[in-house]
Amino acid sequence: MDKAQPPVDHACVTTTKPKAAAAARIGAALAVRKRGELLGLLRPCFSRVEPWLQAGKYVAAVASDVPRRNGWTIAQRAGDRAPQRTQRLLGRAVWDTFAAMGVVRGFAVAGLEEAARRSGRRRGLRVGAIDETSQVKQGSATAGVKRHYLGCVGKVANGITTVHLAYVRERTGHALIGARPWIPAEQIDDPVTSLVMGLPDDLQFRTKGQLAIDILTETLTSGITLDFVCGDEVYGACTELREFLEKRGQGYVLRVPSTFRLTLARGVTMTCAQAATRLLARSRRWEVRSAGAGSKGQRWYDWALLATASPRHHVLVRRHLGSGQLAFHSCFVPEGQRLGMARLIRAAGLRWPVEEDFEFGKDCFGPGQSQVRLYTAIARHTVLVMAALAICAVTAALLRHRTDTQAPAPVHPDQPPPADPGMTPLTVPEITRLLTTQPARPGLAEHWANWRRRHQALARWYHQRTRLARDTTIALVS
Repeated sequence: MDKAQPPVDHACVTTTKPKAAAAARIGAALAVRKRGELLGLLRPCFSRVEPWLQAGKYVAAVASDVPRRNGWTIAQRAGDRAPQRTQRLLGRAVWDTFAAMGVVRGFAVAGLEEAARRSGRRRGLRVGAIDETSQVKQGSATAGVKRHYLGCVGKVANGITTVHLAYVRERTGHALIGARPWIPAEQIDDPVTSLVMGLPDDLQFRTKGQLAIDILTETLTSGITLDFVCGDEVYGACTELREFLEKRGQGYVLRVPSTFRLTLARGVTMTCAQAATRLLARSRRWEVRSAGAGSKGQRWYDWALLATASPRHHVLVRRHLGSGQLAFHSCFVPEGQRLGMARLIRAAGLRWPVEEDFEFGKDCFGPGQSQVRLYTAIARHTVLVMAALAICAVTAALLRHRTDTQAPAPVHPDQPPPADPGMTPLTVPEITRLLTTQPARPGLAEHWANWRRRHQALARWYHQRTRLARDTTIALVS
């Protein structure tokens, strides 16, 4: 490539400002281009051009600064004179919802892989992180609504739950690439309730673990390669899910409860808690390693690896440096893949980005604000929100290596702050602000984006120094 020419993802912007600051206006242009690219890929999923055009307006509207997203506000933001077109898009319009989800999945994975290639991080892990998100709902007319434990409120409440799969590219970015709503068995079995909620005739009851199998089946059969599949205890305790992954030769690092039973050498069977008490009593069995970098610095824990009767199965144990609380991970490494505790720790640490996707979704795109009730409408709103998130996530990943100018992390607790803290990389929330903000004068949006990024970089540096002092104290005590 001719070095005199700008990279292909640059907008034609002439500026004397530093490269990281100029990236703010470049990011908005790139996001608009990526939105057009994804909408072009989605065209075959729609039988008519009108719903396809409305879907483009919908994606732009959910990524906007609308304070509350529903049929009326989205239609107003899209420039429609009434909400009927938006309601028809989610309900009666003819388009293949799950084919569109497959297009979004391919777009997100290809974009993150391109970003990893450009930044020279091709060897980073590719992880599929399974998790669920929930939304509180009132009444009993919404598809999937039931009183059960909702993670968003931390207690049993009335609401709906959706199982998601996130594609995480180590040190590059992440995005949601699959989703399935959980529907209680009593709603599927009752023909009247099923009809009122718009449930498909062929819909069968699936547990959360089985929904994860369905999403992973679509993902793996589409040609996407994952080094590991990660998930919390809900999915680690699902024997059917673990057997499915092992049958396909897919590695996994899944959280399991302390009561999870494992078979050690010579056929001895015990729980994870018992094994940790008996085999990890000596301090030499533990190693202090980072689970990856967070917003406030490295996440340090004690780690230990327990072998089992199978050479491909291990139990990874994590111990909190302060409280001593233990967490257990059931690990499977198929034949032909390198087995090492450091690699498993990296995979375990890459489960957390899916929580960021949920946070970005709720703060920036409103996945639970559509106020729709029918099964198809909920699924379609979810797909369009995933599309908006994928556009911003790919844009942020492509610009990450040239917008991250943060000062080096502190090395000791008494280190003075840097004269120039630099700027944090463009994030998904910043991309949405650049796409929607209409400032009072030209350049004001870019100014505020750069101001926020610079102050975030300084705040992050102070957080890292504070955590460095805490971690040093813990190391001295231990």
